[in-house]
Amino acid sequence: MADGATLDVLALDTLPPAGSLRGVAIQARVNAETLRTDGTLQPGGGTLTRFQPPAGRGVRVDTAGYRGYTVNPRYDSLLAKVITEGVTLEEAARRAVRALAEFDIAGVPVNVALLQALLQAPRFGTLDTGWVDAHAADLATAPVISLTSAADQLTTTDPDDTAPADPPRAAADPPPGAAEVPPGHVAVAAPLAGTVVSVAVAVGDQVAAGDELLVVEAMKMEHELRAQTGGLVREVLVAPGTTVAAGAVLVVLAESGTDAAERAQAGAVPLDHIRPDLAETRERHRIGLDEGRSEVTGRRHAAGRRTARENIADLVDPGSFVEYGALTIAAQRRRRSLDDLIARTPADGLVMGTATIESRPVAVMSYDYSVLAGTQGLMNHRKTDRLLELARRERLPVIMFAEGGGGRPGDTDTAAVAQLDVPTFRLTAQLSGQVPLVAVVSGYCFAGNAALAGACDVIIATPEASLGMGGPAMIEGGGLGVVAPDEVGPMSVQVPNGVVDLLVADEAAAVSAARRYLSYFGGSRTPPDAPYADQRKLRHLLPENRTRSYDVRPVVETLCDAGSVLELRAGFGAGMLTALARIGGHAVGLLANNPLHLGGAIDGDAADKATAFLRLCQAHRLPVVSLVDTPGFMVGPAAERTAVVRRFGAMFVAGARLTVPVCAVVLRKAYGLGAMAMTAGDLHRPAITVAWPTGEFGGMGLEGAVRLGYRNELDAIADPGARRARYDELVAEQYTRGKALSTAAAFEVDDVIDPADTRAILTRVLARPMTGG
Repeated sequence: MADGATLDVLALDTLPPAGSLRGVAIQARVNAETLRTDGTLQPGGGTLTRFQPPAGRGVRVDTAGYRGYTVNPRYDSLLAKVITEGVTLEEAARRAVRALAEFDIAGVPVNVALLQALLQAPRFGTLDTGWVDAHAADLATAPVISLTSAADQLTTTDPDDTAPADPPRAAADPPPGAAEVPPGHVAVAAPLAGTVVSVAVAVGDQVAAGDELLVVEAMKMEHELRAQTGGLVREVLVAPGTTVAAGAVLVVLAESGTDAAERAQAGAVPLDHIRPDLAETRERHRIGLDEGRSEVTGRRHAAGRRTARENIADLVDPGSFVEYGALTIAAQRRRRSLDDLIARTPADGLVMGTATIESRPVAVMSYDYSVLAGTQGLMNHRKTDRLLELARRERLPVIMFAEGGGGRPGDTDTAAVAQLDVPTFRLTAQLSGQVPLVAVVSGYCFAGNAALAGACDVIIATPEASLGMGGPAMIEGGGLGVVAPDEVGPMSVQVPNGVVDLLVADEAAAVSAARRYLSYFGGSRTPPDAPYADQRKLRHLLPENRTRSYDVRPVVETLCDAGSVLELRAGFGAGMLTALARIGGHAVGLLANNPLHLGGAIDGDAADKATAFLRLCQAHRLPVVSLVDTPGFMVGPAAERTAVVRRFGAMFVAGARLTVPVCAVVLRKAYGLGAMAMTAGDLHRPAITVAWPTGEFGGMGLEGAVRLGYRNELDAIADPGARRARYDELVAEQYTRGKALSTAAAFEVDDVIDPADTRAILTRVLARPMTGG
């Protein structure tokens, strides 16, 4: 119809302006059917004895019907489309009701009364099909409105129509095809108009209640007619191919008097009986289960590994997994037999579906390395895309077990060339920041599988894993040498470089870590009375010597709920600790400088680590608790060679974009731009900024400030001992000026607190309603 034109060319991609609309049209479909009180439709049949469509201004009728036309219930029941127009919906509806009332039609049952009732229903125009189901009983008994006179109904208005008119039939008259039923006999009548397709009995047969007698087809569906009572078949009034009207008697039975017992016996359905079609379906499913692949499962276990299904079963709540695509097979029918594909490529190497974890709905997928090395084939991608679309639509966290070899070149059932048009990777990336994304990597994970893992918020890996953007074949094909799979991206590389967030002992530990990671998101809270350490320990965890290094982890563990700290990327950016934790039951993202590395100075890796973590907290609405002890950003020629200008700038950007609450606690040093970056940009940006008595503040380190500000004075002192004494004196003065009490007196921080009160103060602040700013 459009002759190849696009919507843009035809200007059909947008609605016209409201002022240019000319009115409203309604199409009422007159069908040879009636609505039952249970909401089902009963098709009708017969011959049109009268058929005079309405006419007039604003009325159009499309029809192929005519007087004498026989309606075949085996096909579409549509008789006519009555189309009315009006300036408003109400006017068009009124015109449709009147046009239907003027439609003179007889000989077959029609749905005119139903159409008129719908057109006059309250809130017409805003109703959905569910409303019809809810009001089926009333609609089925709605009276018809007719404006055709009795005289009109006995004559034809078409002067060329010579077919004789049928005389009117009384309401009590039996339907066409009815037969006289003698006493002691039972008539089996057609429940609807249709065509007899088979007859299972003959005269003289003995039948029991529930036995099939015959089958009637209507609207391309077959309807079984069964005996309601036991008896002897006395008459069979139809044969296959006979078209019957609703109510027509088809079979006459002589009652046997034992129908009650026979009906009870017939009603005993063999509940454990498995039909052939169900047996075939169950067998197809069994083939794809671990017990249906015992040899493959055994090899997996012998290697100390779990199957894809075992990992999913361990991850999700028992009985909650709903699998999608279990019956798919690899798209390789041009090169392999169907039986071979069913047996060797179950689910096309991807087990996936929805489930719950701690009662929270999730989407979960596991590449199956035992099927074509867990590679991504045509059907495999289609399944992934289906699940990712569900996750986007229903905002489901996604957990993927990513073991596999990447793209699969062996699929043949496609006209695709490069298959670079698959949306899988885009769909995954679009979910980033929308829902939690977790990748579990064990074994080999290369190319496309690795790309999906890399798009996730967190990668959990086991020691034997090898993770890389290209596998051995791709590396060799690119002329980059021959590399063993274990050497592509071992954990000795991917943990220190920050690719892997959590390195755990084995697959069981990886599943446990994934469950634990998800527990921090979605606004869940543990009871506020969760156990925690004696907070007085915080008074003694920092060395009294201000230049002595220490590990910040005991501070974090003491401050947070017992057992709640999950550190991420521990092997990367050692000077910055990032962890998910709970304080007073509140899930938080915890950021902390670690003076064990570079004295807490922030280098490029630490900044990258903090930036990514702040983005994670912002995306999933986690408040940030920042524990500050830094002399500032790492500077100097060596640092500049690592592009720190951009990396430090990115940390400021991530902090500035936070709309979740930030709580800052200065443990000791808070110097320069590094301290500002740790507090999301400045000391007054957080919801609260407090310091311990050990806190010290300055635009730069105290020692550096003295050397820079008092260089000439110190250089003028010839005696080294005197120079050193003066230097120490100036540092002490700077410390007194910049210590926490002095800074609080200038109201650059909100308070100086007893370290033992830190947890209580943070809990109160975190309890405040979270706003968008």
